[in-house]
Amino acid sequence: MTEDPVSDKAREARLIRIGEPPLTRPDALRKLVWIVPWLVFLSSPVHDLVVGGRGAAVTAVGWAGLTVFTGIYLVLLFRNMGDPLPDRVVAGLVGVLGALAVALTVAFGGAWLGLFVYVSVSCGSVFQPRGAYWTIPLTTLVMLAVALTATDTQPWGVALLVALIGFSMTGVRQLIRTTIELRLARATVARLAANEERLRLARDLHDLLGHSLSLITLKSELAGRMLPGDPEKAARQVADIEQVSRQALVDVREAVTGYRRPRLPDELAGAQVALGAAGVVAELPGEPDLDGLPRESESVLAWALREAVTNVVRHSGATRCAVSLVRRQTLDGPLCELSVEDNGAGGPAKGPGNGLTGLSERLEEVGGTLEAGRVKRGFRLVARVPLAAGGDVGSRA
Repeated sequence: MTEDPVSDKAREARLIRIGEPPLTRPDALRKLVWIVPWLVFLSSPVHDLVVGGRGAAVTAVGWAGLTVFTGIYLVLLFRNMGDPLPDRVVAGLVGVLGALAVALTVAFGGAWLGLFVYVSVSCGSVFQPRGAYWTIPLTTLVMLAVALTATDTQPWGVALLVALIGFSMTGVRQLIRTTIELRLARATVARLAANEERLRLARDLHDLLGHSLSLITLKSELAGRMLPGDPEKAARQVADIEQVSRQALVDVREAVTGYRRPRLPDELAGAQVALGAAGVVAELPGEPDLDGLPRESESVLAWALREAVTNVVRHSGATRCAVSLVRRQTLDGPLCELSVEDNGAGGPAKGPGNGLTGLSERLEEVGGTLEAGRVKRGFRLVARVPLAAGGDVGSRA
């Protein structure tokens, strides 16, 4: 699986992640653009002020009250930008918001009932669920009381909006909290996995080098004591030291090669992520059973899967990709066959590229073969490697 880290970072820079407050002015502006359409319920008060025919002083008071109301509402939405506001301040601002909604509705009429929607949204977004579950119904009841006693407007539709949108915000708040916890848990898992890998590397290196280095130290001390009186025995000890050192170097190289060797289960999981991110419908086998498949052959098949999926994501323009891993019995013996087929435009028209050429050479080193080319509806890559005698490879769902 090959991804473009530059494009990923640029994409993340343009997004405001759920559950994270805007940290910069551009982030705040993008969040504000998302919030502005939800100020639609202010259209009725604005229209009432414009065409209401009231005196200049009354209209000015109305504009001032509406401006203060909207400002407090936006402060509550951006309460976590920079230093978060204390809980008491947040509760006080919600109270002021509710008082303004009551005062403005009583003073200017039923066209201002939509202000209670923002009071309900604020209750659902800033309070814990227990607090929201009683403040939202309280806001709805206050709105009904104000509408029935101080206006001639039928408030039932607005009351339903006040309750539903407020409780919807509690769900959004819970979703944000869950997202934050999931992100933290994922980061914790990644750190634990990295620590576990470091411990495994340290343990393997200790097992590989501990005995060899101890032997080298012992033989070096013996050679040092033998040098004055018996140079022939000292030379044999030095020869042993050289042999042990060379073997330790071989062991370390084999260990590092093992760490770098790609695994088929890992590449299948990576293919699922890469294809999904590219909008390609992936048809993948279940957990592969790798009995009888040599490690070198598994590594080559993993490279083949990575190369094929990279080509599908980058060049094919496909909408579907099917991957299969099956065992076949041939005249030359049992084989493990990896097939990757898509419905895209196919590979390059001027012959195989460097990736397929290198993959073919890898397969030849383990006695395998590669077939790649256009089919009736897309492009197909098939990699085959021999199995060990009596081996069995299939797909476990």
